[in-house]
Amino acid sequence: MRLTSFTDYGLRMLMRLASAPDRAFSTADLAEEFQLSRNHLIKIMQRLGRAGLVQTRRGGGGGATLAHAPEEIRLGDVVRVLEEGQALVECFQPNSGDCTIDGCCRLKTRLRVAEMAFIENLNRSTLADVALPAPEPV
Repeated sequence: MRLTSFTDYGLRMLMRLASAPDRAFSTADLAEEFQLSRNHLIKIMQRLGRAGLVQTRRGGGGGATLAHAPEEIRLGDVVRVLEEGQALVECFQPNSGDCTIDGCCRLKTRLRVAEMAFIENLNRSTLADVALPAPEPV
């Protein structure tokens, strides 16, 4: 299974937020740290916010923080949110009636089970398990 860059950066951002749960991170700081366009980062942050994983505040002292303790955020759930709309294979997409072997395919069920097992395995870990180390003071 291959995750999209959207998911990759979303996980990285959450790992950074988990490294200092009491600190608000600005989108500019996160964009610079991950060398990512601020616009792309904002789209990821919006998806994480809609899913209730992060909270954002505007203005001075604002920024993004985790909406829950890192120990409460399961990695598989995060991947599921960030990969929403990304089908593992074409036949998993809605309205994908182009498969000529759909009626007799014995692979589709196995792929679905493997996909669920992947998410279940990730859900054995939390964001606290993969939080980035806190940066050293300068």
